[in-house]
Amino acid sequence: MSGVTLNQVVKRYGNVQVIHGIDLTIEDGEFCVFVGPSGCGKSTLLRMVAGLEETTEGSMHIGTRNVTHMDPAARGVAMVFQTYALYPHMTVEQNMGFGLKMTGHPASEIKTKVAEASRILKLDPYLKRKPSALSGGQRQRVAIGRAIVRGPEVFLFDEPLSNLDAELRVEMRVEIARLHKEIGATMIYVTHDQVEAMTLADKIVVLRGGHIEQVGAPLDLYRDPDNRFVAGFIGSPSMNFLKGTVRGAVIEAPGLATTVPAPTACADGAAVEVGLRPEHLAVDRAGDSHTVDLTEALGGVSYAYLVSKATGERLIVEERGNTRSREGETVGPTFEPHRAYVFDASSGKRIR
Repeated sequence: MSGVTLNQVVKRYGNVQVIHGIDLTIEDGEFCVFVGPSGCGKSTLLRMVAGLEETTEGSMHIGTRNVTHMDPAARGVAMVFQTYALYPHMTVEQNMGFGLKMTGHPASEIKTKVAEASRILKLDPYLKRKPSALSGGQRQRVAIGRAIVRGPEVFLFDEPLSNLDAELRVEMRVEIARLHKEIGATMIYVTHDQVEAMTLADKIVVLRGGHIEQVGAPLDLYRDPDNRFVAGFIGSPSMNFLKGTVRGAVIEAPGLATTVPAPTACADGAAVEVGLRPEHLAVDRAGDSHTVDLTEALGGVSYAYLVSKATGERLIVEERGNTRSREGETVGPTFEPHRAYVFDASSGKRIR
């Protein structure tokens, strides 16, 4: 298996530049997830690694090989797409082995590789079935099996779970995580779902507008975001943001009764935004600064949506235990000041 290295990679379509000088190293055996909103360039970047999109500038290496302008078939990668793209007239066994058959591999070798992929993906009971007799999750496992039998150096996944319902998405996340653990291959996975990114990745690459915003382990990005975009994108529900102003050693936010210590880098009078995770907030039932606009009861956890009477700003508060907020109540949010994140109001950069 091999790692992947991108050096100042650029992609242009005519005069329109969509990938802007990306530098990235994905280690051998690492599970790397590209995540970001629609149109951020994550699928384009994945297709560049696959060779399905030409690299306009920069270089790309898989292991020690420069594959920048190499044909897709020669790169040693296998790609799993959002659509299963299975041949409807072939059985599961035939679908998984078809690529090897077309490249002239012996029938005995194909049978051995298909059997191993089937074992890994628990497809043995379905080998003689055709795709029409399979569930969506089973079809996606067949598509993954077709990639496994090729023995690639790098697996590429382009939003493979988007067509599945919620229950199957959870099941397939577990399957893909288990697959990575068993075969130890380098995997690059594209998704717009930050929950998938958090649960699957060794390394997350957060993209926006063809630029990398931040790279790191899932919990590192969650606990220590570099900017407002990453802080708001990583985490579900999203981080709360409230407008504030630096007043000497503290930050005053009209939507909060509690002041926040100002980082030393803050200039007096500077406009900032205070970020608070829903789980770091609590409800003070004796308070009267906010109204409970809506509640979501999800069983072990609830989310209370508060609206500030003073500013109209909204807050999401996570609640556990037996006492939960009710719609229409008047309350006050509380938090430990050291839990707050501070961002520059104009640039969005984190102020530490």
